[in-house]
Amino acid sequence: MTLGTAAVMGAGAWGTAMAKVLADAGGDVRLWARSPAVAEEINTAHSNDRYLRGIALPTGIRATTDPAVALDGVTTVLLGVPSQTLRTNLEAWRPHIAPDATLVSLAKGIELSTCMRMSQVIIAVTGFDAGQIAVVSGPNLADEIADEQPAATVVACPDSGRAVALQRALATGYLRPYTNSDVVGTEIGGACKNVIALACGMAAGVGLGENTAAAIITRGLAEIMRLGIALGANITTLAGLAGVGDLVATCTSAHSRNRSFGERLGRGDTLAEAESAGHGHVAEGVTSCSAILALASSYDVEMPLTEAVYRVCHRGLSVDEAIVLLLGRSTKPE
Repeated sequence: MTLGTAAVMGAGAWGTAMAKVLADAGGDVRLWARSPAVAEEINTAHSNDRYLRGIALPTGIRATTDPAVALDGVTTVLLGVPSQTLRTNLEAWRPHIAPDATLVSLAKGIELSTCMRMSQVIIAVTGFDAGQIAVVSGPNLADEIADEQPAATVVACPDSGRAVALQRALATGYLRPYTNSDVVGTEIGGACKNVIALACGMAAGVGLGENTAAAIITRGLAEIMRLGIALGANITTLAGLAGVGDLVATCTSAHSRNRSFGERLGRGDTLAEAESAGHGHVAEGVTSCSAILALASSYDVEMPLTEAVYRVCHRGLSVDEAIVLLLGRSTKPE
């Protein structure tokens, strides 16, 4: 199985970085951008300074604002829009997608209204077989990958042939993809780590150090594993790149939007102030923490860190109160 021309739907930082990877691996890439100015810059200057400042993009990327043009004749579609807008966008794009296409989710989140993972949303909207849906996730900060710093990622798909085809299409000198059939574990790791990164940022914002960060990451991984196992994930997935790898990168990097957003909250910013400082972007974990908590509750899974982040973001709990609440929990065996 070969990919042929690929379409990347979404020209934000991650979508543009993935388009660059595909082109660097030798593929022809169409990149759908919502903004005409962004599309024009990509086509004429071969850059996207709004999202990836200073990165030269390959000439093999052709941008368009017309989804029908982007999807015409394409059998591999990478979906790079935010998780909470995926359903609406995909409903509009569905008539232009080939029935035998491979659809690849790049988003990391849980849908608020349904508590669905992104692959479930894709199946619900398109009616495609689960074997046509793949997920790409891992410790993949867009800026670093676009800068061609060595990284690894996971391509999860129930159809091994499609997984291997995507693996080959994404393999470059700086990105090493690994295949996996565990879509559930890959998606749960990618969605939940954003919330734990918010907690790490909050702790840093109030001046707490590396011991606290290590404790948050470790206990955060434990609650991610509890939820993943309840949903049928393979624990080895959550112990690998798509779980602990992505968690560590997102919790510790200054490039992580979730960690940076949490740090601003820890310094005393309101949600609105943190959003303004983040150039109008709300971190994914702020939005999805309520859906993750609802999903966990439906499976009777305890997620105290996620609950604390939810209460800070949506119920008026102060960061200091959240930390006291967590540290004051009754002691028990690990």
